[in-house]
Amino acid sequence: MLHPHTEIRFINDSIGYGVVATARIPKGTITWSLDKLDQIISPDQVRNMERTYQEVLDKYAFRDKNGNFVLCWDNSRFINHSFRPNCLPTPYDLELAVRDILPGEELTDHYGALNLITPFRALPEPGVRRRVVYPHDIVRHHRDWDRQLEDAFRNFNSVDQPLWPIIEESQRERVAGVAAGERKMDSCLDTWFSEVAA
Repeated sequence: MLHPHTEIRFINDSIGYGVVATARIPKGTITWSLDKLDQIISPDQVRNMERTYQEVLDKYAFRDKNGNFVLCWDNSRFINHSFRPNCLPTPYDLELAVRDILPGEELTDHYGALNLITPFRALPEPGVRRRVVYPHDIVRHHRDWDRQLEDAFRNFNSVDQPLWPIIEESQRERVAGVAAGERKMDSCLDTWFSEVAA
């Protein structure tokens, strides 16, 4: 489920639509959480689907650490890529704002953290030389992403968390421990699905 202070807006002709904040979303806020309406589809199920459905999943789903495809039921599927994202996935089935997101600002993810199957060419970003997102980007960048997430978790208990009630019970204790500084944060590398290891 996506943070309630967001909406879909047309960004531009190159990007199309994206998710935009309608109010300030402070650093450390849960911006997305897996919920009971999201569909989790196994690779075998995907292989047995008609090509039309496979194309939809290729465009709108991400893969979890087990290689399953996760298709979000809400506007979460419209969050666009950035090499300097303001949201990052954690190993707790939720994403955090890693900096303050201002009203009118687009929420973005680094798609390299979402277990891509194939590389893709991204649109140019000001101040960024990279243009290609690779499936193994999480291996190359997880230490930097972990630092950003650890820093964001320091704000977790001091900001409003409207998505907290939907966090799975099995994850709540872990998240609360990290937020309180009582538990070391698991690395976002733990969300990586390696085709070689599978």
